[in-house]
Amino acid sequence: MSSVETPRNEDGTAGTAGSTGLPPEGGPQQLTGRQRLAAGLWPPRVTRAQLIVAVLLFVLGLGLAIQVRSNNDDSALRGARQEDLVRILDELDDRTQRLEDEKQRLDDQRTELENSSDQAEEARKQTLEKEQQLGILAGTAAAQGPGITLTISDPSGTVAPDMLLDAIQELRAAGAEAIQVDGVRVVADTYFSGTGGDVQVDGRPVTAPYEFEVIGKPQDLEPALNIPGGVVQTLEKEQATATVTRAEKIVVDALRPAKRPDYARSSSG
Repeated sequence: MSSVETPRNEDGTAGTAGSTGLPPEGGPQQLTGRQRLAAGLWPPRVTRAQLIVAVLLFVLGLGLAIQVRSNNDDSALRGARQEDLVRILDELDDRTQRLEDEKQRLDDQRTELENSSDQAEEARKQTLEKEQQLGILAGTAAAQGPGITLTISDPSGTVAPDMLLDAIQELRAAGAEAIQVDGVRVVADTYFSGTGGDVQVDGRPVTAPYEFEVIGKPQDLEPALNIPGGVVQTLEKEQATATVTRAEKIVVDALRPAKRPDYARSSSG
């Protein structure tokens, strides 16, 4: 007597006849390893903490990039020699000291005025001193003192008026107190015009070699003209020659007529 073997599933339970052991049609499909990996990575699941860390890292990277770029920028003094840098620092120290000295002088004047038994006489004396100082600055009074003579030769006629103006500005920044160029007094409203080889100072023609008479501290004036990229180097590029000579006594005696202002009036009284 024969028996019919009951088909069994993979888990050992009895199955129905004709069962193949495969999931029924329409049931859940099994995923491959690659499909499960893709499902785990997309769409991305970003937490708030991860987002904050990403923003901070971006900001940090941007800051480092800006810093590196700033450090790579060319500096006007990057290629300067050590002695030139030391000289520039000394010049800055000298300017600071001049300002400190001026402040101390003004403080002393105030103290003298406050403590003087005859305040009217002290005020008159200070007024006369101030008048002399303003006369020198305005060019209405002659002056003498230590300083330098700057002589600029221009055999090829290439020195333009703006180069001479640069020399004036460098001298003023270094503490020049009185300047005249080829007999023309330089004041606040002095201007240079013309072209190379045909230069005018305040409308008066001047010719090479241009001679600057400058009153001030020679130890400050001369280095200011010789700084890297300064007046002397600029003139040398134009085949001109600048010669600086120190002197214990420089006389600036070219005078400017005193001008009465058209509109400005004293506000005192």
